[in-house]
Amino acid sequence: MRELITQTWAWWFSGAMIASIMFFLLYFGQSFGFSSNLRTICAAAGLGKTNKFFDFNWKAQTWNIVFLIGSIIGGFIAAQFLSDGGPVNISNATIQDLSKMGIAAPESLQPKELFGWDAVFTVKGFLILALGGLMVGFGSRYAGGCTSGHAISGLSNLQLPSLIAVIGFFIGGLVMTYLIMPLIL
Repeated sequence: MRELITQTWAWWFSGAMIASIMFFLLYFGQSFGFSSNLRTICAAAGLGKTNKFFDFNWKAQTWNIVFLIGSIIGGFIAAQFLSDGGPVNISNATIQDLSKMGIAAPESLQPKELFGWDAVFTVKGFLILALGGLMVGFGSRYAGGCTSGHAISGLSNLQLPSLIAVIGFFIGGLVMTYLIMPLIL
């Protein structure tokens, strides 16, 4: 069974699973997105009493919280019990591009030069992670959702704001990859 789960699956399987989940969400009138869980958690914690943004029926979003918790548990199970502990397989071109910026090929899931404890406790590493986190949080709030919400749920609903947001996400990713990241690293 472990071999079945850990093997490389065909690309179309993920697409079929996402499409079937989106069909059920659309059928039941729900929308998907991870960043909406932050609002739901704040509302459940009682912040609706002090801020109108968090004053809504958060119990209607319990299914999304269960999905979030399941994703965390699934990630833990995959990392602890289904992974061989080896590095992520990335292309040689990516390895060469990373090495030009002073980043070695990842020995595990992510490059230690960016996400290792040694990097976090440097001023530069802390600022990169803190400012990056703030920008992602602000961007998802400003755009009215995160990449998964807009790209999967919003585009499935044929929402123009989601199309504009997804285009913005791609432009932002390209600018970061080719202009900003080489400057800061």
